[in-house]
Amino acid sequence: MDTALLYIVMALGVSTVLNLFLKRLGVSQIIGYILTGTILVYAFDLREMNNSSTLEHIGEFGIVFLMFTIGLEISLRKMNSMKTEIFLNGFMQVGFTALVVYVITHYIFSLDATSALIVSLAFALSSTAVVLSYLKSSKEIYNPYGQRATGILIFQDIIVIPILILLGFLTSEGDQSVAVILKDTIVSAIVVMVLMFVVGKRVMTWLLHFSASSEVDELFMGSVLFIVVSASLLASFMGFTYSLGAFVAGMIIAETKYHHKVELDIAPFKDILLGTFFIVVGMKIDVLYFIDNIGVIVGIFVLVLILKSIIMYLLLRITSSHVLSLKTALALSQVGEFSFVIFAVASMGGLLDKELESLLTLVVIFSMIVTPFFISRINRLVSSITRHEYLGLDTSDFISRENHVILCGYSIVGKFAAKHLDAIDAPYVVIDNNPKHVQEALSEGKEAYLGDMSKLSMLEALHAESSAAVIVTLDNIDKKRAICEAVLKHTKDINLIVKVATLEDKEALSGLDITVVVDSKLEVGRILVERMMTCQLKYS
Repeated sequence: MDTALLYIVMALGVSTVLNLFLKRLGVSQIIGYILTGTILVYAFDLREMNNSSTLEHIGEFGIVFLMFTIGLEISLRKMNSMKTEIFLNGFMQVGFTALVVYVITHYIFSLDATSALIVSLAFALSSTAVVLSYLKSSKEIYNPYGQRATGILIFQDIIVIPILILLGFLTSEGDQSVAVILKDTIVSAIVVMVLMFVVGKRVMTWLLHFSASSEVDELFMGSVLFIVVSASLLASFMGFTYSLGAFVAGMIIAETKYHHKVELDIAPFKDILLGTFFIVVGMKIDVLYFIDNIGVIVGIFVLVLILKSIIMYLLLRITSSHVLSLKTALALSQVGEFSFVIFAVASMGGLLDKELESLLTLVVIFSMIVTPFFISRINRLVSSITRHEYLGLDTSDFISRENHVILCGYSIVGKFAAKHLDAIDAPYVVIDNNPKHVQEALSEGKEAYLGDMSKLSMLEALHAESSAAVIVTLDNIDKKRAICEAVLKHTKDINLIVKVATLEDKEALSGLDITVVVDSKLEVGRILVERMMTCQLKYS
């Protein structure tokens, strides 16, 4: 027990120091966690723990909580609207990538058919942990390319299940027919969906309602943790991945009024556990073997990156623009963490040579180390290639800014508000989560950024607490309330002006300490009478 505590303390200390140093260099904290795992293995000679199932389960729960937070962003309604991104784009990406990689590995590199099939399926997957972590932290998950990348990653997480079923069938112990395995899987899927969406939804809503009404944060947090872990265990018990159960739980909670609070409260747990996952990844690195085979590892990685980028770009180009297709393809060009599971299961079942497994595992690790450096520069890389203007937010511009107006939304009302702000020479910045609106604002010479004002990190980046006012012109009432709640939670000392169009809008915003609520219909009526009075004076 004392030894275990020592390892935990060292992991916390080393990762903290490394990440503080790397942050100054602008390097992702993912690298710090991976290096921490490698340092611990060699400092305490823990190489025998590399394949510890307990460690892998602990690390996997980082992905579980990440997928839960993604589920919170994607309600059933939104998933239905994303069915093209998830099922069409996802299926084409995995299918065509696996097919091309199979042909190359089997016919060019002379791998046997089974090994080639395993490698092709593993390399078709991208890194949910790295990509979604970046997309969420940078707010680009709300961009069109972020939405497409998220949809494809969701499909990849779903397709892991039939891939593992296929591996089980290919192993020597597999004594069931494909038909029986598929039947059992479909039945299990139906049982999980019924339990979670019929029974689980009621239980979750009831539990969150009473824990929230208790006004004790610990009880609410405990309820959320219970829901996430229970949903994960149920999915695992029925033969699916932990992360898929957590994702479905997140989707269910996304339909309730508690999803914003849940997302904020769960963030620290997700980040800590995700760090644990990357520490476990770092523990798998055999430094000497890596140095001896670095040429082969880098060569395979570059080949996979180019191959996946080309395939994905060509598939997405059918329905998307050049810039959008290129960004999405580059974002998903790496190899993902579920490849570890596929290689491990295949190796234990005698389907993959041990030395080949070691080499491929290092390729995956190298891919995950390089990706954080690469993915954060995709926007600027694509901008330099295509001359397409980058819409990202440079937070350094706001360090010393104060008394500025933050204008949320640049549709019709937002444009008129900007016109009047220009007339009184008030400094302002436009924030919108629609790239088209942001591009319009930029083309008109406005200072505009792509982002979501309901996120705490965006409020901090814009120094909302130092602003003169926040004007909300959006039409979507759910997004409008989320922004108001986030702004008021960030700072009470702020002028918050919100446009409403209906009585339902007013009721939805009731209870919030909004400075001014502008009823568009009431204002139109008032202006009509004012203009009428002007006409009377003019012609009297």
